[in-house]
Amino acid sequence: MIEKYIKNDDSLKKWRRFKSRKLAVISSWLVGVACAFSFSAEFWANSKPLVLHFQGSTYFPVMKDYHPSVFGIENALVTNYRDLELNPDQGDYEIWPFVKWDPFESNKDVLSYPSEPSTENLMGTDDRGRDIFTRLLYGLRYSVIFAFLVWVITFFVGTLLGGLMGYFGGRTDFWGQRIVEILSTVPQFFLLIIIIASFKPTLVLLVLLSSIFGWIGISYYVRGEFLKNRKKEFVEAARALGAGHFRIFFTHLLPNSLSPIITFSPFVIAGNIVSLASLDYLGFGLTPPTPSWGELLNQAQKHFTVGWWLAFYPSLALFLTLTMLSLIGEGVRDAMDPKD
Repeated sequence: MIEKYIKNDDSLKKWRRFKSRKLAVISSWLVGVACAFSFSAEFWANSKPLVLHFQGSTYFPVMKDYHPSVFGIENALVTNYRDLELNPDQGDYEIWPFVKWDPFESNKDVLSYPSEPSTENLMGTDDRGRDIFTRLLYGLRYSVIFAFLVWVITFFVGTLLGGLMGYFGGRTDFWGQRIVEILSTVPQFFLLIIIIASFKPTLVLLVLLSSIFGWIGISYYVRGEFLKNRKKEFVEAARALGAGHFRIFFTHLLPNSLSPIITFSPFVIAGNIVSLASLDYLGFGLTPPTPSWGELLNQAQKHFTVGWWLAFYPSLALFLTLTMLSLIGEGVRDAMDPKD
């Protein structure tokens, strides 16, 4: 009971230290709100109405696809809700999202692509007439999914392998470190590009390939924590009470070795977002026409003299996201600092 109270009190102190960093707290809220908008982007940016009341019936096009014949259209395969004729006198109405564009739709009313910001396209369009704001909003979703999955896989593998090397020591640690040193000398990014070039890149494939070497860094820190903690009194007491390796590893050592995992997480997630943007920029990332920040930056290079918005808005989105994650990371680092 006393040990549980001490742990809770320590956690409360860390939480208070994190809250004292106002920029970290504000950044956490902003990142959370941005992710919420991105993962519900269909309700904020779409070419389908949220609600459509037509000839006495109510439809929800954003949640379900309706065949054009439902609305009396016989010469089309896909319903164009913009051209649907409504009769207000019969109670017909429609409620549209904030932005009336999906990430794959081109604005055919502009004279040339890319087109500059306007009331129709708040941040302009790309070289195919697609709305940049919409593609940034949807692109954040893929960036977060990629960064989070790579973080989970690499930290799980790095924590497990680093913990095993630190816990058992001896030959396990010696040969484990030799393997890690060899893998560390591999030019990881270039090897990643070579492997991706041999396959059709998908989000799952990019996550798996990016996780092959990503665990190495965290394994060093976890190994050090296990080496430091394995000879402490609470571990020796657990052994004296007959606890096995599994129980000591996961119940006693791992919870007391989480500081580097928690501290580095925001920075690693930020690095993963940059990694995906870099791959997309070089043309080795997500398959077009998937919304991507790096792909927009690649377009900016091609149309820099005629489309400043292609460089400005994706760069701003990337800068703000990385800045907020860095501020969160600094807040977490200060909260986990054992000197405070």
